[in-house]
Amino acid sequence: MTTREKPQRRQPTQERRANVFRGKTTGRQKSNANDDYNYGQEQDKLERGQGQRRKPGGNKVTRKIEPNGESGRSWFHPWHFFRICWSSSSHVAQWTNVLWPFTIAAMVLHFGYHDLHMWIFITAYIGMVPAANLVGFAGQELARKIPKVLGVILETAFGSIVEIILFMVLITGGNQNVPVIQAAILGSILANMLLCLGACFFVGGINWPHQTFDEAISEVGSNLMLVAGLGLIIPTVYYNSLQGRPAYIDPTRLEFETKRISYAAAIVLLVAFLMYLWFQIRSHHSLFEDILEADEERDHDGHIDRAKPKLTLFESIVALIITLTFVTFMAIILVQQIHYIVLEHNVSDHFMGLILVPVVEKVSEHLTAVDEAYDNQMNFALAHILGSSIQTALLNTPLVVLVGWGLGTNMSMNFELFDAVVLILAIIVVGNFLRDEKSDYLEGALCVFVYILIAVTAYYYPNPIHVQEEIAHLAAEAAGGGRH
Repeated sequence: MTTREKPQRRQPTQERRANVFRGKTTGRQKSNANDDYNYGQEQDKLERGQGQRRKPGGNKVTRKIEPNGESGRSWFHPWHFFRICWSSSSHVAQWTNVLWPFTIAAMVLHFGYHDLHMWIFITAYIGMVPAANLVGFAGQELARKIPKVLGVILETAFGSIVEIILFMVLITGGNQNVPVIQAAILGSILANMLLCLGACFFVGGINWPHQTFDEAISEVGSNLMLVAGLGLIIPTVYYNSLQGRPAYIDPTRLEFETKRISYAAAIVLLVAFLMYLWFQIRSHHSLFEDILEADEERDHDGHIDRAKPKLTLFESIVALIITLTFVTFMAIILVQQIHYIVLEHNVSDHFMGLILVPVVEKVSEHLTAVDEAYDNQMNFALAHILGSSIQTALLNTPLVVLVGWGLGTNMSMNFELFDAVVLILAIIVVGNFLRDEKSDYLEGALCVFVYILIAVTAYYYPNPIHVQEEIAHLAAEAAGGGRH
């Protein structure tokens, strides 16, 4: 019986390189050593900023572009551009593209049929969905071309651009839109932390018994969100503590000082947001980078996503410009119809701001986060959800308060007491769910149920006195016209 000869162990790379120069190699060993030597030279060139990197598939990777974001093309190709934009980031997001006719219809109705307020509002509301989704997709394509942590922050920022545009359009409409903005601010955070997070837990929990996430993502995000929530409601607590007590302060002075406190709080929150960015991008960048890289390895179909055609850098910028134009138009059309919908169809002003507006403005972020949870990438999903909530609290809200200050409006952080209490309770509930660093579908369903209860309450929440008086006046005019 003969024994099979053991194959010779391949020499370590450095030893083979040394043997080449000493002439102690066979032809095959010399070839392998030369290959390793050439590879080492290429890596040295890359470290010096020279040469061309390559993706696993063999495509060249442009300098300063991350391999996962490399398209293999340059500049603009119309067919590839529309085909890739239509495919979107997931199957769910792709189906939103069939709603683009509503976007066009909203613009046609707005410029040609001014009196159809209800239809204009409905088409603009639905038409906002594909436009916001494409903003999120273009931001995602651009984010893939830069380092992961910075990419997630940039992607979250582009997702919040829809919200910023809505807030700015609303605040330029004057004091009548201030209650809607105030409700939309807290409603945006509630939609993220209850509806979106609940959907992520539920969808992910269907495919995986338990999903885990890193404490650096959950603890930092939930703690910062709790502090941001407290910062938001301090002016509300101040106002409601002294309201109805003229012995301490008269109502006019109370409102004036509440606005001054709001301006101070806005500046403090902006500084906190800059520190948050520095924490993620600079001082603790490597920690978050390692967590997100480990999360990418969980994605069982990640290789399919990485193999998808991608937009070039120039195409990503073009897509952002086009979609932001559509989003701006939809926001303007939508905002102009809110007053008519509240007055003519008796929709609660509070329900409009707390529920309807936040849901449509956050649709792109919600679809992205749910898709990541489906792929078991809970750290990415939490980074988007908590990052978006933090940005709303620490950046978007201070911006609209300071812009309102400059425009001379009554914009402040004096929210409805109901909204403020619900916000803090929601942050505490979500923080408890995140504490054990794992989730399941039951926790997701509970979060969604809580959001539904808030939505039902907001639907029956009464309008401000001046809105009720205006509704009554319109009803009296309609009744008088009917008698004539």
